[in-house]
Amino acid sequence: MPDSTAQYIPEHTAIEMRRIAHELSNSLEVIVQTSYLLGMAELKAPADEWLKMLDSGVTKALEQNLALRDFIKKNSQP
Repeated sequence: MPDSTAQYIPEHTAIEMRRIAHELSNSLEVIVQTSYLLGMAELKAPADEWLKMLDSGVTKALEQNLALRDFIKKNSQP
């Protein structure tokens, strides 16, 4: 039985949060693809280290965006 005392994100706020998370996903996709293409080039030091830093940041950003989307889903009215 659902918890009738649960506090959900207001619907208008959840809609805007979903829109922003979607736009963030689109932006991150461009960064992911660019990072991939740079990885195909044989970069020399120090650029190869910069690419590793970029990849690490991209991975963290993707994880955070997924966490945000999951949070919105779990805390919005079904």
